Amino acid sequence: MISISWGGPEDSWNSQSRSAMETAMQDAAALGVTIVSAAGDNGSGDGVSDGQPHVDFPASSPYSLSCGGTTLTSSGQSITSEVVWNETANNEGATGGGVSIEFPLPSWQQNAKVPTTPSGGTGRGVPDVAGNADPSTGYQVLVGGQAQAIGGTSAVAPLWAALIARLNQKLGKPVGDVHAAIYQIGASAFRDITQGNNGAYQAGAGWDACTGWGSPNGQALLDALSTQQSA
Repeated sequence: MISISWGGPEDSWNSQSRSAMETAMQDAAALGVTIVSAAGDNGSGDGVSDGQPHVDFPASSPYSLSCGGTTLTSSGQSITSEVVWNETANNEGATGGGVSIEFPLPSWQQNAKVPTTPSGGTGRGVPDVAGNADPSTGYQVLVGGQAQAIGGTSAVAPLWAALIARLNQKLGKPVGDVHAAIYQIGASAFRDITQGNNGAYQAGAGWDACTGWGSPNGQALLDALSTQQSA
């Protein structure tokens, strides 16, 4: 398992660095290692000031399970609302997501209705999945003995890494590069996020370029993966 909580606009990487990283991730996937990456915390523009959408790398790699972000509110043990994380109005970030200009549309994403790039081309859609990322609804941690909430898609990547580690344990073997399996399973194993946007892209039913398939239903995902393995 490799969990990556960093990255940068894919077109800010030089080709040699991007290729070297991509080769390392391809090798890891070939060994059955699952890679999860944060989709970024600066909305569809990924922090670039040219007014155009950009996606984050290594999250945009087809070998990386890209993790977007939501704002989740609850009452007791029940979720009362979950929407796309977008707090840019308060300068508190928004989930990354969009369409790669460096990587073509993968075969496992052919039926996900990925939008075109600004130039009208096709590319790998980001993210694949999502989880709670809003710092105001995020994760309680102790820093210097003081409790505080943190968030960002950097927190969603290890959340998904932990879930996949538990799935591996239950299944008795690693799921490895899980993209094809997840896209075959689709929305049935996720809490679909249909409200909100990350700037250029709007959430909707099914896969979208804000939260992918949505937040996980861990038991449903385990059941679906078990069914796939026994088929």
